This record gives sequence, C-alpha cells and structure tokens, in this order.
Amino acid sequence: MNDPPRFGAAIPDIESARLKLRGHRLDDLDDCIAMWSDPIVTRFIGGTPSTAQRTWMRLLGYAGHWSLMGFGYWAIEEKATGRFVGEVGFADFKRDIASSMQNVPELGWALAPRFHGKGFATEAVRAALAWGDVHLKSARSVCMISCENIQSNRVAEKCGYREFERTQFNGESTVFYAREKPGSKVDSAETS
Repeated sequence: MNDPPRFGAAIPDIESARLKLRGHRLDDLDDCIAMWSDPIVTRFIGGTPSTAQRTWMRLLGYAGHWSLMGFGYWAIEEKATGRFVGEVGFADFKRDIASSMQNVPELGWALAPRFHGKGFATEAVRAALAWGDVHLKSARSVCMISCENIQSNRVAEKCGYREFERTQFNGESTVFYAREKPGSKVDSAETS
C-alpha cells in the first residue's frame, strides 16, 4: 500500500451467481438509510442505528475511498430482482487500533435483514475478495467483527480469514482477522 493512490478510480461492476456488486448511486440512499437505521444491522456495528445524515456521510466516504485509494465499497444488488441487498468492500478508516490493522485494506459488509441467512454475505465477500486478490497492492487484508456476531465470524472464516487477536474496541469484545492473498509471501510475524 505504499504506491500512490489512483485518483478517480472507476468503480468496477462484479457479478457472482446471484449478486451484482456495483458503485453506489444516489437512488440507493433510501435503501441505505433503511438498512443503517435498522437495529438488527447495527447491533454489532457500533450498536446504535445511524441517522440519515450519518448514512449520507458513509456513502460520501465510499465514493472518496474509490477516488483517493483505488478501492472502496460496492452496493450489493440481487441480480434476479434488482433489489438492494447491502454493501461490501474495502476501506482504510484510519482507525486508532492495533498497528497490525493499520494501513491495510479492511474488508466489511452489511446486509439488509430480509437477506440474512441466504448465503448472500459469503457470496458477496468472496466476489469482493476475488477482485481484491487481483487489484489490491497489499498482500493481506483484515477485518474486525464483534465476538457476539457469530454469523459474520463464520463468513470471515469461510472466506479465508484467520483470527490473530481478540481485544476490546469501543467497549465491545472484538475479533481481528487477517487474510493473505493466495500465493503471497506475507511474513507470518505480520499476522501474529
């Protein structure tokens, strides 16, 4: 990640068996607000439903990531219906956390509750990772998940992430995960 950012990177469309990952559009805002204001979605992500303003700032941050970093978040759309499913992607949130989590693309995802339990999170994460394995400069990516979020912890592990630390983040027990790109030569000390 020491290469200069690619300003104005185009947001690629990615398709999987049932999903399309695409850049966010203005007409996604209502669906995003509905998702991020749902206490089921935010239970393990900050614990507090987002306001419309905070969700708008989140969308602007996604666009900024693509523009400044060359990676970011996609909106997830169900191919069969065109319905908004959720979001998945990579970010560098500049969190004040463990040094092993800094300056490394952090994968995250959130789905609207009506799409939980259908395998969409795993499918979307795998699609994002396939893109990342080709396009991200970093040989590894990380993610952080509440210890209580059993479903997301399973998704991370199914997609090749391995736990490297358990800690408190914002007063919540959290698991830090890392995943190396297939075939990369990341020093094992980096992930321990």
